[in-house]
Amino acid sequence: MPVRVSFVIDNLGRAGTESQLLALIRALDRTRVAPSLVLLDGESEDSRRLEPTDCPVLRLGVKKLFGVSALVAAKRLRSFWKTTRPDIAQIYFLDSAYFGVPVAKLAGVRTVVRVRNNLSYWLTRKHRALNRMIRPFVDHTLTNSDAGRDALIAHDGLSPGRITVIENGVDVERFAIPGHIPFSGSILRVGCVANLRPVKNIDGLIRVAARFPELQFEVAGDGEQRGELEKLLVELNLGHRFRLLGSVEDIPDFIAGLDIAVLPSHSEGMSNALLEFMAAGRSIIATDVGASAKLLEDGRCGILAATSGVDDLEDALRRLLAYPEASRAMGIAARSRATQFYSRGAMRLRFEEFFQRLAGVHLN
Repeated sequence: MPVRVSFVIDNLGRAGTESQLLALIRALDRTRVAPSLVLLDGESEDSRRLEPTDCPVLRLGVKKLFGVSALVAAKRLRSFWKTTRPDIAQIYFLDSAYFGVPVAKLAGVRTVVRVRNNLSYWLTRKHRALNRMIRPFVDHTLTNSDAGRDALIAHDGLSPGRITVIENGVDVERFAIPGHIPFSGSILRVGCVANLRPVKNIDGLIRVAARFPELQFEVAGDGEQRGELEKLLVELNLGHRFRLLGSVEDIPDFIAGLDIAVLPSHSEGMSNALLEFMAAGRSIIATDVGASAKLLEDGRCGILAATSGVDDLEDALRRLLAYPEASRAMGIAARSRATQFYSRGAMRLRFEEFFQRLAGVHLN
């Protein structure tokens, strides 16, 4: 009999965590794991369009965690779980955890797993207090990097035996799109895929661009910091060669057109963008945060900037530009590493074994 796993998340979207969850649900071997999906809200058209068609989906429409409507939704969720009888509830994000963890215990779900993929650098005092309140009801915590595990032990006081690291996967076939060969044109393109938020350090990348008047820079992504970044571009007179493209539908095509892909973040767990750069075989620069050093094998598959500071990012970029043949070779090595260790198939197997282990099922 397959292990019954109910996944809980706020909404569906094309961002990193949501896309990873959708890919997992679609890939799971139904003879080993039977999934269901609970959406804390889930009422937007974008979220509805992304719903999987081959597993039960419950939309709760919760906009606020406290109030009569939330109590009604909690009763619906408890009834759903009483009917579907999941062995495991795996819960993502803050609001879904505050809502779903206690309901799972009230519904008699045997094992509650909480996913914590960020490094908690931005948590407020309120969130830390709520985390402490639900912690006794969480049986196991899942994260996607060794850095995430270390942070959970150091800052949350979690027992190492109740934390599991399962690394992300990337659709290596989707990113194997023929594109131009890096460093083959007269104008070199440097690019990044990121939400426009302070932690992604796009302002730092803009300041780096000011030191390379011969290069073209592009960023695929949008977010709260866009206005601030546009002002910085005007201030540094970079509007003609640093483009904020906004949301880009075809990310593989965007990456395939880059000579150099950059992850300039101040903080990361395991970056989906970095995995995509690797799968596309690009020459890569990444700040030495989170899982970046492990992914790039400490520099064999790309250049690691010591910090997210402008000087360190500039130094990394100059090293790549100075040795184009070696830079191309690193991109080839990155593609090979992504294919061998970080495919979606490899991720699926890691999750299936994790679920079966938690449920006490003999592994085939």
